[in-house]
Amino acid sequence: MTPSSAPCNGRFGLPALTRMAMKFALLLAIYCAASWPADVWAAADQLQEILQENTKARQQDKAKELKAKEQIDNLKRDQQSSQTQQQSDQVKQQTSDAAAAQKPQAAQTQQQLDEIRNDQQIQRLQTDQQLRRIEQDKDPLRQQQQINDLQRQQQIRSLQEQIQRNQTQQDLERLRQK
Repeated sequence: MTPSSAPCNGRFGLPALTRMAMKFALLLAIYCAASWPADVWAAADQLQEILQENTKARQQDKAKELKAKEQIDNLKRDQQSSQTQQQSDQVKQQTSDAAAAQKPQAAQTQQQLDEIRNDQQIQRLQTDQQLRRIEQDKDPLRQQQQINDLQRQQQIRSLQEQIQRNQTQQDLERLRQK
């Protein structure tokens, strides 16, 4: 058979059966292409919904866990605060009991401190008077000698008072600590 004698109806010279098979395959491909994406999209939508539900459930579980942990932390903090308050109350009670027993000694020591401060003020006033008398003296050498003597006396007194004040302050602190 020659190419002109074969029953061909078409531009490419394909037999009619082959052309029909190709049309069918093309229609089948179009149908599949048109219908399959709808199925794929529906499955993708379902998958997306499932993933969102799972995410939401995980977030809710995480929120519940965080809330429970926060409640536990708050309970622990409250318990520690309560224990600290109880300890503080005990220390206050012990301190007030000890202070009541030592109030006479503390009062006496405080009185000694007050007396030392008063004596210091009196000494300052006396020193001021002596300085005014020295300033009235006309002889500069004698004035300088008197000022030097006064300064030495002040230094000695100041050191003695400081020693006495420190000892009394230490006694007072010991009494307050007991």
